[in-house]
Amino acid sequence: MTTDIAKEIPEAADVPPSGAAPATNVPHGHRRLLTRRDRLTLGLMAGLPTILHIALVWVTALASIALAFTTWDGIGFDSIQWVGLQNFKELFEQNPQFWPAVQHNVIWFVVLIVIPTPLGLFLAVQLDKKIRFSRVYQTAFFLPVVLSMAVIGFVWQLIYNPDTGLINSIIGANEPGKYIDWIGDPDLNLWAVLVAASWRHTGYMMILYLAGLKGVDPALREASALDGANEWQTFKNVVFPTLRPTNTVVLVVTIIEALRCFDLVFVFNKGAEGTELLSILVTNNIIGESSRIGYGSAIAVVLLLISLVVIIPYLVATFRKERRA
Repeated sequence: MTTDIAKEIPEAADVPPSGAAPATNVPHGHRRLLTRRDRLTLGLMAGLPTILHIALVWVTALASIALAFTTWDGIGFDSIQWVGLQNFKELFEQNPQFWPAVQHNVIWFVVLIVIPTPLGLFLAVQLDKKIRFSRVYQTAFFLPVVLSMAVIGFVWQLIYNPDTGLINSIIGANEPGKYIDWIGDPDLNLWAVLVAASWRHTGYMMILYLAGLKGVDPALREASALDGANEWQTFKNVVFPTLRPTNTVVLVVTIIEALRCFDLVFVFNKGAEGTELLSILVTNNIIGESSRIGYGSAIAVVLLLISLVVIIPYLVATFRKERRA
């Protein structure tokens, strides 16, 4: 009898205190609400970079697009005059440096995609075999990528020096009357700069391809070896097709590198004859002796449009892949 009564009496822990509201069950995984201090911290960490990005990137880009349809010498806003498409008409029809600059940018892209990109892939394949001192080799090949383009320009200036440079000293062209002016000669300077750019780009491509090779399933290589395929056949039929996403990234990066190349050429010879590039024309017209900000902005808009033609399809394909995943 006593036992039955005790079963009917609820436990003390289940009975709420007198005058207290009944306890509510907190769902599992419920997150604590952010305090005012947390909101302030998150606002500063996310808000300040966003404001700086909008002010320094988007506002300046939109301002450049607007200035492309005006003439302005940069002195006072009262001197801004609307000219419509006059800057673009002059650029395409009357500027003798524009089409050579476009041609040089195209040559820059072709050289980067033909020479340092396959070389970077070759180095990545060799280093992926886990040879001895592979970390040392990776560091040595990637070191030029860490250096700024200005530093690379100064280094290669010493190598190309017609009097005391390494190349002329090796080939015996450092004597009077035999000098080879690698930087000043319009027939040589573009190719000389491209050698320096390729030296840096090779390490960049090596790291990208090395990261792609790490994602290849070892079982595919083992299956190919069991089928009797040699190393080249395995790479051609198994490994390389799986590097398609990496190849897309490499292509986009190379095109962007070919369009944005500026500092290396500017350090070499400030974009003299033979090394005209679109980025050099933008700088020379905006901060040159005769400042033509509107005209330089028009060149920048053309460069932006060319970049968007490459970047937008890549972003669309990336977003579609993420949605499918």
